[in-house]
Amino acid sequence: MTDFDSPWKDALDRFFPSFLAFFFPDIHADVDWSRGYEMLDKELRQIVREAELGRRHVDKLAKVWRRDGEETWVLIHIEVQSQPDADFPKRMYVYNYRLFDRYNRTVVSLGVLADDRTDWRPHQFQSSLWGCTTSIEFPVVKLLDYAADEAALEKDANPFATLVLAHVKTLQTRESPEGRRAWKMRIVRGLYERGLSRRDVQELFRFIDWIMDLPAELNYGFWTEVQAFEREKQMPYVTSVERMAETRGVRKGRVVGLRQGLALALEARFGAPGKKLTGRIRRISDLDTLRALCRAFKRAANLDEFREALP
Repeated sequence: MTDFDSPWKDALDRFFPSFLAFFFPDIHADVDWSRGYEMLDKELRQIVREAELGRRHVDKLAKVWRRDGEETWVLIHIEVQSQPDADFPKRMYVYNYRLFDRYNRTVVSLGVLADDRTDWRPHQFQSSLWGCTTSIEFPVVKLLDYAADEAALEKDANPFATLVLAHVKTLQTRESPEGRRAWKMRIVRGLYERGLSRRDVQELFRFIDWIMDLPAELNYGFWTEVQAFEREKQMPYVTSVERMAETRGVRKGRVVGLRQGLALALEARFGAPGKKLTGRIRRISDLDTLRALCRAFKRAANLDEFREALP
């Protein structure tokens, strides 16, 4: 299964203003970007742990300033899974009220639905009994809604236009590796025509290469084509990343081995409660993160201490 969570998290960290400009332009226009913004991952992680709502998704918390000078907290909650989640509306509600309770500030919760079902569009949560009602309505966007206009996505200079196109084409080519290879090359070619900086091209390429994973026999041909294209354009932006791709198979093997070893160690040491963390461990694809968790496991006096180290 394609790992969407990690690349989306990285993309939000790198291109947060572009995210709002692409998906929620009215909000972007109301933010005073001259004052900067701050990503509050540590604060949100605490809220997530307290909420105890099961599997984490890509949740981001940002502190921004409005143009009228008012400080605003914005909760960005991104769903990057291939299947709908019945708990999504409740999670949006719980995170929203917990953040409001902690900081006593208005919290704006935003959702991006990245699944492959056109009919799944939750945008509210409500609980009512004996005349007492609590509820939340939150804006959402559906990535599949953008799929109908590929030409617009290819022309749009916003980095998230590229990210959406790559994500949608990954979903649409699940059963067609050759089709995915063709679209992957087409999207990469488009990076050089958007007027982006070298660093942005490299960051977006990393996202594309991550989610549009190819079988080994097609991946070699893809890299050969990328090299030829860069020679033609005289723009060696991403072929320097090839060394990373060449070692990717080795890294993947290490990742799998560390996942399995850590899962077994958690169950052996902590029993059933430790085994419950196996699903979260399996979703971690970063080798350095897994190595850090192994060190944390050795130091942890109990399971709660280990949980503190989980991303």
